[in-house]
Amino acid sequence: MQIDYETLPKRTIFCIDMKSFYASCSALALGLDPLICYLAVVGDTNREGSVVLAATPRLKAEFGIKTGSRLFEIPNDPKIKIVDAQMSNYLQVSTKLTEFFNRYVPFEAIHTYSVDESFLDVEGTKRLWGDKWLLAKRIKNDMFEQFGLTCSVGIGPNMLLSKVCLDLEAKKEGVAEWTYADVQTKLWDISPLRKMWGIGLRMEKRLNKLGIFSIGQLANAPLHLLEEHFGIIGNQLYYHAHGVDLSQLGAPIMEGQISFGKSQILLRDYEDPKEVKHVILEMCEEVARRARSAKKAGRTVSLGIGYSKGELGGGGFHRSVTLQGATNITLELYQACLQLFHQHYRGRTVRSISISLSNIVNDDQIQLSLFEPNKPNRRELGYVMDGIREKYGADKLLRAVSYTQAGTAKHRSKLVGGHKS
Repeated sequence: MQIDYETLPKRTIFCIDMKSFYASCSALALGLDPLICYLAVVGDTNREGSVVLAATPRLKAEFGIKTGSRLFEIPNDPKIKIVDAQMSNYLQVSTKLTEFFNRYVPFEAIHTYSVDESFLDVEGTKRLWGDKWLLAKRIKNDMFEQFGLTCSVGIGPNMLLSKVCLDLEAKKEGVAEWTYADVQTKLWDISPLRKMWGIGLRMEKRLNKLGIFSIGQLANAPLHLLEEHFGIIGNQLYYHAHGVDLSQLGAPIMEGQISFGKSQILLRDYEDPKEVKHVILEMCEEVARRARSAKKAGRTVSLGIGYSKGELGGGGFHRSVTLQGATNITLELYQACLQLFHQHYRGRTVRSISISLSNIVNDDQIQLSLFEPNKPNRRELGYVMDGIREKYGADKLLRAVSYTQAGTAKHRSKLVGGHKS
């Protein structure tokens, strides 16, 4: 199928990423220069195995410490400073950056994609700020002057190409642009597939089984084959491989991939399956709450269990089950997870758990059953519990398992974004 790029919208979208954001904010809070100091931000300085969340450029370059490294891997060097994550500070700075972007474009032209990354639709600003390259460089310079932060800017005719441009070129060059003319020469060269925004490891493996290992091969695969294997997602994969993205600013890159989930690396190894089930129940409560907050429900429940690396090299499983009807009721999610756990758990030590709810529908589409007359009451009870927690605090109404040694909800309720505030 031939794509007629002349008929496609040609907007001017900036994808802006703050370099080493957490580390830079922490350095500036201590009066240090993020560009020359040696600083690492970790989840918890009291845990040897705590993950490094961010590192300053010099720490990365000279010591090889990067995001995902562990605390015990950081050398005992007096010039290296190690600090806890300060999520409340990062969120405050992120909010100020959104206000900063509002100098150049209206609020409705700003989409905060994550704490350290934003999309800006700068179409129509040329008379105010000059062409897109001048504006990108101005934003970089003004941000450094006001905040002491450095950033990279990817420019594209849509969100997809601006994001991929940022990830693969602008983060090295500072500012870069991809147009539809770059699709075959740059986009199609991407391999492995997970380097493409919107394609995760699981999707990559499924595509690999079809003999597809690069974006060019994906673009040239038969559309009917992709739709046969992936449904609407296959259609979107095909057009994204051609650089086509018609979504509005802020829309999810894959409309069909909307889901609600939660994952966590446990604070210790869990050898007792009863303790693992306690955490699963807590996490089902949170996943159900997130679905209810969006007035959504789902039919497919997924459970992932990661085994401890200290036991036979790690491993684990990730399995899903599709229910007869959509739900956002905690105990129904829990029963589905228990079914998967009993089927696939092999009695090994557990270190990580992930749960997700997908195949999403609106909450008002939940089917009632003559055999479950209390289901509407259980659904309403969930909303009442959510309201109490929202008003009085997440830790003011917890299940009994959260007060056992296995529970993690009480500890995590004091965190922001999973880390110390």
